This record gives sequence, C-alpha cells and structure tokens, in this order.
Amino acid sequence: MGNRLSKIYTRTGDAGTTGLGDGSRVAKNSLRVRAMGDIDELNSLLGVLLAAIPESGMSREILEIQHDLFDLGGELSIPGATLLPNSACQRLEELIDRYNGDLPPLKEFILPSGGLAAAHCHVARAVCRRAERAVVDLAQAETTEASSLQYINRLSDLLFVLARVLARQEGGREVMWDRTRFKSPISK
Repeated sequence: MGNRLSKIYTRTGDAGTTGLGDGSRVAKNSLRVRAMGDIDELNSLLGVLLAAIPESGMSREILEIQHDLFDLGGELSIPGATLLPNSACQRLEELIDRYNGDLPPLKEFILPSGGLAAAHCHVARAVCRRAERAVVDLAQAETTEASSLQYINRLSDLLFVLARVLARQEGGREVMWDRTRFKSPISK
C-alpha cells in the first residue's frame, strides 16, 4: 500500500464526481456514494461512542464493527465485490443475544437517553437506520450483496441493545415514552 494516501487533495472531484474502487467515476450524490457516506458517518459515530466508554469487551466489539463497516464501505465502493464475511452478521446476532439476555423486557418504547455513552449509541443507531435506508435505495437500483443489508439491519438492533446496556452501566435510567402525557378530549 505504501504512500497510497500521501496526497490528500487531487482536484478530481471538483466537478462533482468521485472515483469508486473499481476506477469508475460517479456523481457525488449518487445512491452508491450516499450509502457509502452514511456508512462512513456511522463509523465515525462509533468512534465517538468509543471515546465515551472505557476499554472493555464492548469497546473491542465496537472496534471490530468499525472494521466491518470499513469492509462494507469498500464493498459499496467496488460494485460486485464481497468484502464483508458472511460470519459478520452471525457475530452481531450472538452479541445481541448475549447483551440482551440480562436486560429487563420492554413494555413501552424508550426515549433516546440514559447517559452520555448511551445517548451516543442511540445517535449511532439512528444513523445506522438511515444508512440502512440508503443501502435499500441502492439495492433497488443496482446489484448489491444481500448480506450487506442484513448486516446493517442487525447492527441497528445491536446498537439499540447496547444503548440500553450502557444506560445501566452509566447509572442512568431509561425514560419510557409516556403516551398518556397529553390526554385531551377529542372535539366532535
């Protein structure tokens, strides 16, 4: 790889296009580039989350997910490529089951809160859902790996569970959505 990124600006994108990993050029607002950008934003938010939690098993798992997201971004950058291993989705499911096992069941929706790290995790979850919508848009227009969509869907589930775990670790509480807070009679 050498000095692959030694020159940061190239001027090749000044006209609103960007290069994909296969050498082709596409508009910077194409569905593929939007999906790649949302995955990149999600990866960055996981970096913010890592800065807010202590070194632990969870932080190492989040770091592994960041690597997965880099693979997924590469996969999106090279149409037809498969870089994310099939085992990655299974690993997320195992993490969901393990972390969710100790959580009390939910009887109501929760508001995004619970402490600084939990709140960061909720933001990452919301961006993950946006990234999922972008990958769905891309998959409807072009060929993509089905496992990519499955992975990002599982990841948003995991981030929800991790936010709940982090809320407890931080001593915060989960704020339940109060559907009765505006009880008003319906005018007829």
